[in-house]
Amino acid sequence: MNDTTIAFGPIRLTLKAFLKPKLYSSVFILVDENTKKECLPLLHKFEYKAIEIPSGEKYKNLESCQSIWTQLLENQADRKALIINLGGGVICDMGGFAASCFKRGIDFIHIPTTLLAMVDAAIGGKTGINLAMEKNMIGLFSPAKGIFVDTQFLNTLNQRQINSGKAEMIKHGLIASDMHLENIFDSKVLGNEIIQESIGIKQYIVQQDPQEQGMRKSLNFGHTLGHAIETLALKNGEDLLHGEAVAYGMILALKLSVKYAGLHPTIAKENIQRIVTIFGSYKVNAALLSQLIQIAKNDKKNDGEHINFTLLSSIGKIEINQALKSEDLNVLLK
Repeated sequence: MNDTTIAFGPIRLTLKAFLKPKLYSSVFILVDENTKKECLPLLHKFEYKAIEIPSGEKYKNLESCQSIWTQLLENQADRKALIINLGGGVICDMGGFAASCFKRGIDFIHIPTTLLAMVDAAIGGKTGINLAMEKNMIGLFSPAKGIFVDTQFLNTLNQRQINSGKAEMIKHGLIASDMHLENIFDSKVLGNEIIQESIGIKQYIVQQDPQEQGMRKSLNFGHTLGHAIETLALKNGEDLLHGEAVAYGMILALKLSVKYAGLHPTIAKENIQRIVTIFGSYKVNAALLSQLIQIAKNDKKNDGEHINFTLLSSIGKIEINQALKSEDLNVLLK
């Protein structure tokens, strides 16, 4: 992250300033059908070639990467080419991965166009794709050369997409800052200041632990079961956004935190209710829990037979590497 440029402001100005002194042999912009229509026209005019892939988590796979690589080859991209990832989390994750693998690595930058991508997916240098519909099983730590955040792109989103990004901001508040958490729940409109604050929380954590050996694991709060929920929905053909899955994962993680990390029940109850107000409740029965456990056992953060959780002992205090057995999760049925 140390050599990654992070810029806030009008994209026509910040991107132009970044590209002007660079000597890239060619520039490619990765888009889906939505960002091609809504976001690409907002960039300043310069020479580039667009690479389009279908939108959606189900296309975040090796086949889409092969399409990207083939188009790069057909357009004679060399190792001095640049890929601009213009989109949400799927575009950022997959575009970064594709760029990092092509000819052993070419430069890429992120222009996140969703709130979730702005505060989470674009920040931190994680790239990846899904395997057999399991989340981010194939990937690399590979930092972008630049991240350009322009909140005008949020005008292209509906409230559901905004809420999806808000889930990651809530997570940042829970793991790092009670004040940030209160600001999120109290704000009817998420302005530039609070978005930059959320980005700053993640950026600080990543800078302390780029390879996720310790402190960075705090960012996994709500994600162990959240990813399982998202994977199950993907396999069942259900319409569920990443942030929605994380929100449900945080509900379950808060419950586990009371039992296994000493979180005060009142704090857990209060924050579960606040999350439920935005995203609705998430009830777990025995059959559903069994499915989630089977998926979670493949989580890349696990060590041995246990499922590795990040839990909360109080607001801003995280307990990482909480290894639980399958039967320990039965508390979620109560």
